[in-house]
Amino acid sequence: MQICGIKLTHDGAIALVEDGRLVFCIEQEKRVNNERYQAIDNLDAIAVALAEHDLDVGRIDQFVIDGWFGDVESQFQVHSGKTPIILKGAPYVERHPRGLLTSFDGSGLMLNGKVFPYRSFPHVTGHVTSAYCTSPFAKAGLPALCLVWDGGTFPRLYHVEGQGARFLGSLFPMNGYAYGLAGHYFGPYKQANRHSLDLGIAGKLMGYIAMGTVDEDIVTVFRELYEERFAADTEPARRYRAQSNDWKSRWDAVHEFFNTSALRLDTERPEDVLASFHAFVERVLIRGITAILQRLSDLPGSRNLCITGGCGLNIKWNSALRNSGLFDAVWVPPFPNDSGSAIGAACSALAAGQGFVPLEWSVYSGPALRRTNVPFEWDAVPCTVRELATILARNKPVVFLTGRAELGPRALGGRSILAAAISAEMKDFLNDIKLREHFRPVAPICLEDRAPEIFNPGTPDPYMLFDHQTRTEWRDKIPAVVHLDGSARLQTIPRNSQHKVAELLVEYEKLTDIPLLCNTSANHNGRGFFPDAASACQWGRVEFVWCDELLWTKKPTGLTPGEGLM
Repeated sequence: MQICGIKLTHDGAIALVEDGRLVFCIEQEKRVNNERYQAIDNLDAIAVALAEHDLDVGRIDQFVIDGWFGDVESQFQVHSGKTPIILKGAPYVERHPRGLLTSFDGSGLMLNGKVFPYRSFPHVTGHVTSAYCTSPFAKAGLPALCLVWDGGTFPRLYHVEGQGARFLGSLFPMNGYAYGLAGHYFGPYKQANRHSLDLGIAGKLMGYIAMGTVDEDIVTVFRELYEERFAADTEPARRYRAQSNDWKSRWDAVHEFFNTSALRLDTERPEDVLASFHAFVERVLIRGITAILQRLSDLPGSRNLCITGGCGLNIKWNSALRNSGLFDAVWVPPFPNDSGSAIGAACSALAAGQGFVPLEWSVYSGPALRRTNVPFEWDAVPCTVRELATILARNKPVVFLTGRAELGPRALGGRSILAAAISAEMKDFLNDIKLREHFRPVAPICLEDRAPEIFNPGTPDPYMLFDHQTRTEWRDKIPAVVHLDGSARLQTIPRNSQHKVAELLVEYEKLTDIPLLCNTSANHNGRGFFPDAASACQWGRVEFVWCDELLWTKKPTGLTPGEGLM
């Protein structure tokens, strides 16, 4: 059984699941240096992705489209070649507590001139299925709670077990986009035009708030306005909560919340305001999930939690939930945001037919490296992983490209810029070449068995989804990966992993006794990962590009990248 999952809107992607195994997931932003969050506006992209994997569109058993905004159904305006097409799909949220796997059945999916039927499940369904089916709980046959919180919903809690899922309730009345929208009113991303949302701001705010301090007086302002406008038994709050399908009215209400907040907090430091807002939301989150669990004290099974939706990328909230003592184990997939929605669409069809079965998958299931012509001024020589470790030990950064790309938004050693972490200047250099603000952190990638020695807790974190503190005795040894508040967005990888980045870390450790490197994504600013060595060489901001055993170098002119970092 071959199921093709499709996400047409932002973070567009095509996923193929065959007999319970993820064959690939191609996110549009990771093709030909596309812009971040690229949508699929032409159905030809689906046929191309399948053809690249030697798959005929006519032999696919099911096509499944992720649902989108709408009360009863969603609508997509796309093209097939030059032909405009309107497709209908499922709504954003299921229509009744046990309706998660209720599909919309459509027709008119035109691929290579042929028309195919398709199914569509609610957008939220894809979040639930992609999170649970990839989790260790599914593999062990255990039930789990699933927290879905993204831009379009209040945080929603589900109970998932083998044969079904049911909605338990919303935790509190705040859509996930509110966090990013706060950055339009306070801090370095403050905007005059606040009626469009930059999807990248939320992640940047997590770095920025380390410059601030939580102020309880500021928290009180947010709490009072939140109660008055959203949560309490007041007329504005009742009206806001009732507007479940009126996106514009809710959007306007959140803007008014921040407008009023800004007037009351205009003399406060913006970094303190945003740090306090982050803390306020975290407290509401923990309080909300505690309350719903108390109401459901007789819920069967162990207390396992999956976290998904765009807010699942917030490492501090994830850690707060894990540290709350409410759960036995917590799982966050590497694609909790909409980058996992194509996988979720396919998993939804799988669940509808077979129940919530585990998916066999690898995080390195993205596009393969393309073979393209590297600029003539760059030369290639064979280079072993050990030889590459020697270059890194000389404090020289390297673009590191190998195998298939990672799933989700974070570079995990397949499309990375790697560098030694021994100098604070390296962090500034990496931020400069990436055109990023200097307060932005650079992540460490570390051998799993040594991570507890360096970080607290330092527990396995293969996808950079939890918060870790750098231990005091290591902060001066690896300053490039220590954030302003002492934290690190850690990625761990087992020493015996077959991935080339693990082999590189082992060789680097032999030379330096340091089991970690700086790791940041290899990409043009505002675009997806480099799809090939040619893109990295054309970018040209790092002296060395390593791509599957070949080291590309260009004779430097002027200041050498990395010069002065020794």
